[in-house]
Amino acid sequence: MTEEVGSPQPSQKDYSASSITVLEGLEAVRVRPAMYIGDIGVKGLHHLVYEVTDNSIDEALAGHCKNITVTILEGNSIRVKDDGRGIPVDMHEKEGRSALEVVMTVLHAGGKFDKDSYKVSGGLHGVGVSCVNALSSALKAQVHRGGKEYVQEFSKGKPLYPVKEVGPSDYRGTIVTFLPDDTIFQASVYNYETLANRMRELSYLNKGIKITLIDERDKNENGEFRSDEFFSQGGLMEFVKYLDSTRESIIPEPIHVEGVRDNIVVEVALQYNTTYSENIFSYVNNINTIEGGTHVAGFRRALTRTFKAYGEKNKLFEKLKVEIVGDDFREGLTAIISVKVPEPQFEGQTKTKLGNNEVAGAVEQVFGEVLNNYLEENPKQAKFIFDKVVLAATARHAARKAREMVQRKGAFSGGGLPGKLADCASKDPYLSEIFLVEGDSAGGTAKQGRDRNIQAILPLRGKILNVEKAMEHKIYENEEIKNMFTALGVKIGTVDDHKALDTEKLRYHKIVIMCDADVDGSHITTLILTFFFRYMKDLIEKGHIYIAQPPLYLVKKGKDQQYCWNDVQREQATELFAKGGSRDSVHVQRYKGLGEMNAEQLWETTMNPATRSLRRITIESAAVADHTFSMLMGDEVPPRREFIEANAKYARVDA
Repeated sequence: MTEEVGSPQPSQKDYSASSITVLEGLEAVRVRPAMYIGDIGVKGLHHLVYEVTDNSIDEALAGHCKNITVTILEGNSIRVKDDGRGIPVDMHEKEGRSALEVVMTVLHAGGKFDKDSYKVSGGLHGVGVSCVNALSSALKAQVHRGGKEYVQEFSKGKPLYPVKEVGPSDYRGTIVTFLPDDTIFQASVYNYETLANRMRELSYLNKGIKITLIDERDKNENGEFRSDEFFSQGGLMEFVKYLDSTRESIIPEPIHVEGVRDNIVVEVALQYNTTYSENIFSYVNNINTIEGGTHVAGFRRALTRTFKAYGEKNKLFEKLKVEIVGDDFREGLTAIISVKVPEPQFEGQTKTKLGNNEVAGAVEQVFGEVLNNYLEENPKQAKFIFDKVVLAATARHAARKAREMVQRKGAFSGGGLPGKLADCASKDPYLSEIFLVEGDSAGGTAKQGRDRNIQAILPLRGKILNVEKAMEHKIYENEEIKNMFTALGVKIGTVDDHKALDTEKLRYHKIVIMCDADVDGSHITTLILTFFFRYMKDLIEKGHIYIAQPPLYLVKKGKDQQYCWNDVQREQATELFAKGGSRDSVHVQRYKGLGEMNAEQLWETTMNPATRSLRRITIESAAVADHTFSMLMGDEVPPRREFIEANAKYARVDA
């Protein structure tokens, strides 16, 4: 259901050099890049694209841009093109140089800091295109404005020449092309899927804007570049349908809310499905607020208050023997909350938690009113939701009892630890790590090969329960999951009327999933990751979850040997040992399971902190991760088959 209240109007003030406000210099960016973009690995590399795209999105939010094209060029440079007003090129009065040069070379300089130029801005959390410029070996800005084209080029943040007019133009907009500096970044290759996920997200959050992604590194047999076009007319309504596309909905259409209170634009879309998990995703000015904040608090309050009032008024809880709480209204809920705030204040560990108190009231008012109207006008759909709520309350009561049984033992009392756990000697969580190992055989090898001082081993029997399709109390009754809870020393409690993971007594700061490098091993890894994502997400977000990387091959010739982690390394090792002769004097062993290695080999290749390679699990986008897990582990077969066919590394067609 939609409530049209209005939206901010594009600014009528002239957008010129006087609109550009300078906050501070750029000197420290190249010295400490991680301070400005998070890291200098894959995440930071992609963040550069988002910073440039943010400028184009800001133009769209102000009503001046409809089309944005992001192109990955040969050599992994990036071009972002929009049809906005074009960055001003006239002289900046205070700086004594063109506004374009100021925007490109001064940190936090831009029209978004002038309230009259942009009502809201998606880039306020970031550091702007100047930071991208500082961290690029080359950047070229092309501005099409006022019937003319202007160009200025930079190297490592420094202008190569002043902005110059190069000729007439019948186009309007800005084109920024940049090449990340490989002396700064540890990664240099852009991942198409990562960029596609963010562009898709931006299209849903900013309906009516067409965002095109093109990869000029990848041509098909017809010579066409790989590309995707992202355009959403329905906004969050379509976003929530996309996220729930692999789940069974219990109401025919999502509930959709739009409105404005005190210059705060509020949009909410929510859907109920037959699963048992709660998935709430929140955004402020297109920024994914992974730690939530006042907008999420306002949403939760309105949801609980409105549902409780409706249920009590219609006597829907009379037969229920347990008290209804907020969690019960959010089981099987997928919701997206997006607010546009003129001056957002961020807090929290990663500066992704909204702190503006006035936003809570705005969301609660706008959402609460429309939700109440929806329930009153759709009694049939309301009954479907409340039937689910009553079942959730009953199941929650059973789950609480099951949790208490798991947690009653006290993680630090010796007898309370799982019998199969081979604990480490160290009691310092910072130094300690635990390996979750597939099966008793590999567990036995790992126990022999480990460093007993800092490494604990917990063998898991077979494939753990698929938590995506199980009620919560069934999860706590599963032996392998009970062992993980007890061994890790964590528990699930309640904070502000919703479930939260208590990690105060976490016993290991590195939790390493170590499974066989085959199809079954990958399935078990995915089952464990699904469990962590749904019930211990905090451990992922704090960087505690890793995947071990056992080698796939051992290539030997006489006394010479080399471990290989992929087919390219195997081929190189085989060539090296053959030395132009016969490849038959060379022996290649394929490790199908960890149990095929002896304790010394497992230590040397996979467990030794000095030589091993671990993959830390991170969440680039919680919404994308949610969609992927529900697709992989849910009931819908066709989407899963398509995903596996597109991504399976073990698939083989026999002649």
